[in-house]
Amino acid sequence: MILSLATSQTSAPLALALAAVLAYAVAAVGPTTGTSRTPALALTLAWLLHGLWLVIDIAGIGRNDPGMRLGFAPVLSLAVWMLVAVHQVESRFVPLPAVRRSLATVGALATVLAWCFPGELHVMASRWGPLHWVLGVASYGLFGAAVLHATMLDSAERQMRLRATARGPLGMPLMRMERLTFRFVEAGFVVLTFALVLGVATASQWHWDHKTVFSLLGWAVFAALLAGRHLRGWRGQRATRWLYAGTLLLLLAYVGSRFVFEVLLGRTVT
Repeated sequence: MILSLATSQTSAPLALALAAVLAYAVAAVGPTTGTSRTPALALTLAWLLHGLWLVIDIAGIGRNDPGMRLGFAPVLSLAVWMLVAVHQVESRFVPLPAVRRSLATVGALATVLAWCFPGELHVMASRWGPLHWVLGVASYGLFGAAVLHATMLDSAERQMRLRATARGPLGMPLMRMERLTFRFVEAGFVVLTFALVLGVATASQWHWDHKTVFSLLGWAVFAALLAGRHLRGWRGQRATRWLYAGTLLLLLAYVGSRFVFEVLLGRTVT
């Protein structure tokens, strides 16, 4: 009886994960031109299945053990899910079929990675802990969307120099793409600030660990980027380099550090 229950609790999330990967694969290999709606519908289905699996796996629905399943792979997978969510909304206004293929590939890889490295159960010491965690992951997703648009912006600028065109490779005007990129940066900075303030205010004891240092360094880089843009008019590659640097620091703060401890060192992270 116990073995049967454990098997059913494992098989349901596995079925969801496999279905999400399959739907992502259909969206990734589908044509980027033409009138077929199958790839777009497959991406929507993959996003829904991915989200449902993350809720069950991270929140532990149907699991007897208390706590949330945290780790570098679940957090990265959730951030990718949020990035796909942003694309789903944006594609209603601006079709981005080439981006869809890339996001579907990344979504499938993130799902597989989270299944292979599920992390460990962690009970939040503070009742504000889950909110702090959600805000942190939300900032990952917003900065990820900013990086995605920044790469398109850099590509558009390179094509502009070669072809003397004022439009991006996806048909979006450069100024509009740039404004959208920094809207995501601004939103991510606000969410990250709230996450850091909440973490400091609710922490029982302050620790100058790797996560704290890299998070504060990332926050400082984004603050400098926004100040430089508003005060000195930073644009183009100067601005995107700061964006890439800040995002890399945030990745090192949680995903990178947990990867080192969980995978390379095989140690439990509290």
